[in-house]
Amino acid sequence: MAQEIERKFLVAGDFKAEIEKSTRIIQGYLSSVPERTVRVRTKGDQGYLTIKGIGNESGASRFEWEQEISVEDAKQLLAICEPGVIDKTRYLVKSGEHTYEVDEFYGENEGLTVAEVELSSEDEAFSKPGWLGAEVTGDVKYYNSMLMKNPYKNW
Repeated sequence: MAQEIERKFLVAGDFKAEIEKSTRIIQGYLSSVPERTVRVRTKGDQGYLTIKGIGNESGASRFEWEQEISVEDAKQLLAICEPGVIDKTRYLVKSGEHTYEVDEFYGENEGLTVAEVELSSEDEAFSKPGWLGAEVTGDVKYYNSMLMKNPYKNW
């Protein structure tokens, strides 16, 4: 069992010249209740099943368990997920000692781009590249499980 510690930011500048890798991600939720989200995802030619617990008070830490599954199984599970699909490209962008995961959304969430950085502790120092915008760590409307229910286009 693992604890996920991450900070999330809006993207307010051009990061694309710094991309090291990109992958298309399609994901849905078998359960989107905050206490236990169960996510199914295809990431390139791989499949994943992920369970996340509710975040702590700051929203930066929460329980996370992930298991790789076949892409065929993931596609079958996506077919029975709750309504709403998240479609995005994830870009990996290195900054200092950390790698940001920058998600550019499509479909109902077109126009939204967020960056997350994983940390080993909530007080770990990290560099903030110039393209980072406002911090949205802990703001539930930016959780993927909420974006499928209330997409960015509706804000």
